[in-house]
Amino acid sequence: MEKTIKILKWEFYSTVVIALVMIIIFENDILISGAYACDKTSEFFAATVMEILTICAIPLALRLFKFKSVHNSIVADEAKAASKLLSWASLRMGLLCIPLIVNALLYYLYMNVAFGYMGIILFLSLFFIYPSKQRCLDEVVK
Repeated sequence: MEKTIKILKWEFYSTVVIALVMIIIFENDILISGAYACDKTSEFFAATVMEILTICAIPLALRLFKFKSVHNSIVADEAKAASKLLSWASLRMGLLCIPLIVNALLYYLYMNVAFGYMGIILFLSLFFIYPSKQRCLDEVVK
């Protein structure tokens, strides 16, 4: 179980670090901000896709372990509980982390605050699934 918790914490913190590094790089003009600001068609498409993805991913990630099939697959076999927890929790983390990084990148490419707001909401949602030891133990209990 300890290995599972370490991997999940690594996923959590690496996402935050990647987003912060991206912010530092763009804010210090190492990469050009607003490179695609003039392309309104692709901006509209990207904003629409990311809004739908964000709106769907947050509730799904927060409620994933409440689904009976997910919970039963984790608690069915105690020997494989840690590996099942790792796979489901990594999926849940990915549902929030990947759109967070994409929104941070798109914010700086298009300089559209909608991407920034979605990134902030996803970042705040990450704290509701922080992989603490107690949370992981609670999720493998029948």
